This record gives sequence, C-alpha cells and structure tokens, in this order.
Amino acid sequence: MTVMAERTSPETLPMSVEEFEKIAAFSAKETEAVRLEFINGRIGIKGVTDGKHSSLIMWLIRQCMQARPDLDLNPTQGLKVEEYRKGRAEPDGVLTPVDHFIDQGDWAEADGVLMTVEVTSYDSDTHARDRVEKPAAYAAADIPVYLLVDRDAGAVVVHSKPDAARGEYRDIHTALFGERVRLPDPVGIELDTEQLKRYVR
Repeated sequence: MTVMAERTSPETLPMSVEEFEKIAAFSAKETEAVRLEFINGRIGIKGVTDGKHSSLIMWLIRQCMQARPDLDLNPTQGLKVEEYRKGRAEPDGVLTPVDHFIDQGDWAEADGVLMTVEVTSYDSDTHARDRVEKPAAYAAADIPVYLLVDRDAGAVVVHSKPDAARGEYRDIHTALFGERVRLPDPVGIELDTEQLKRYVR
C-alpha cells in the first residue's frame, strides 16, 4: 500500500531529491513498517503489504530463479527513476543480472535493470500510482520491461519498448489470470498466470 502526499503550501519550495533522501534515510532508521518513494515531486509512503501480496512476490521470485538462474529479482532495492533520475521508487521487484546492485546503496541507478514489478494493493492510490505514475517513471528511466500484476483486474499487464523521451511504453499487453504470458526480451521468461488467482481477495 502506498499513500502519496503532495506539498501544497504556496510558500513552500519544491522538495529536492537530496531532501527526500534524508527524510527516507531517517524514516528507515525509525521504522521498518514503511518505505518512502518520491515520484512526480510527491512523497509516497509504501506501507506494510497484505500476506497475499508478499506471497505473490515470493512466487514470482521463484519463477524467475527457475527460468533464469543468472538473474535476481530483488524485492527491496530502491531505484533512481524519471527523467534525469529525479525520482526515487521502491518497486515490488527489480530484475537484474546476479549481484548487479553490489555497492550501489539504497537508491541505485536504473542502468542495467531488465524489469520492474509492481503488484496492486487494495487502496485508493493504486490507479494513479501503479497504472499511471510508475509506468511513466520506469519508461523515462529506460527500463525495458514493466510488469504490473493487477489484482483488481485479475490480469497481468506487460509494458515494453520504453520511449524514455516521452515517458511511456510503446507496447502494452494484457493477459488475464489463467493465461500464459511471455515477458519480452531481455527478460525472456514465460509465466503461467493460473497461479496468480490464489493471491487475490
């Protein structure tokens, strides 16, 4: 679950990425229950997920490890995203070659990331966050594939062919839970989405 909070005071200057990183670092020391994001100049709070959400992520990690043991699907790595890397995202999963993030810190460059994953939560911000803001941010960072597991729609949405200049993916394919879907290159993994039916309400 993520709650986005906008700075609305007219006399307040926009928050810088550096200010956000200080707040996020302080928050991480104080509590493990939430992680912060900074997208479109807004702070988002990524809260504790439900059991089905985390079980779905673990299922996806196992699928990736079995199909591509040369890759890691990291559920905790933060990324520098958006144009000029001015945003900070906490994806539900980041697919890279094994050990890609060694020595990169809390907020890694998106270069070399093959795919980001988001799983929808049952909250009011899901549409804006996972279906609008995140794909735009990941496309602007030139991440080849964005996989959205949309539990509300009972579907997976595969975004590919990013147009970084426009901040959008040129190819979007939707498959209902129960269908087989191939994640395009450079990922090259086929998923049997029948299993995803177990992780919805």
